[in-house]
Amino acid sequence: MDILIHPTYFPSISHFVAMTKADNIIFEAEDNFQKQTNRNRMYIYSPNGIQLLNIPVKHSKDVSQKFKDVKIENAFNWQKQHFKSLEAAYRTSPFFEYFEDDLRPIFEKQHTFMMDLNYQVLDIVTDCLGMDFKYTQTEEYFHEVTDKTDFRNLTNGKKDTSEFEPYTQVFEEKHGFINNLSILDLLFNEGRYAMEYLKNQSL
Repeated sequence: MDILIHPTYFPSISHFVAMTKADNIIFEAEDNFQKQTNRNRMYIYSPNGIQLLNIPVKHSKDVSQKFKDVKIENAFNWQKQHFKSLEAAYRTSPFFEYFEDDLRPIFEKQHTFMMDLNYQVLDIVTDCLGMDFKYTQTEEYFHEVTDKTDFRNLTNGKKDTSEFEPYTQVFEEKHGFINNLSILDLLFNEGRYAMEYLKNQSL
């Protein structure tokens, strides 16, 4: 199966389920940026329940701006804030300390473009998962595709209705199981078993 999907910021579990089942991954690189999507945000399980971590971006005066041209607003110290939020959420999880040093460069290197950061995230996370990660990018935009499975809708969390098997989460005694969070939730809680979990899920 060939899939077309967005490179997002610490993608949702549904993204990774799709990618583990794909023979070839093609990332959408020619679409316009849309606000309120997971291109620059992720959801984690904080002590207070679900928490949104959002990367501020510089907004263009153009009505439509390609996502590959979107720049990060680095005047805000979002990297420090995001890492502190991850620590508060996952410091007591079984595998946070195991992967902490692998992930730290994401929160130290300043990228200019959002898409470049997302590719760094994908490179590091797939390495942590032990996932073979090869991909190509689109060279032009097609509204509809017929030669591959279109998973671009997964970047819009409100339209992503994927349901997955529960696994142990740090604060589930407080708030119950929260479905389809960022891949980091699965990685920190399941560690080396995360890849097996992803292969056993269906979209």
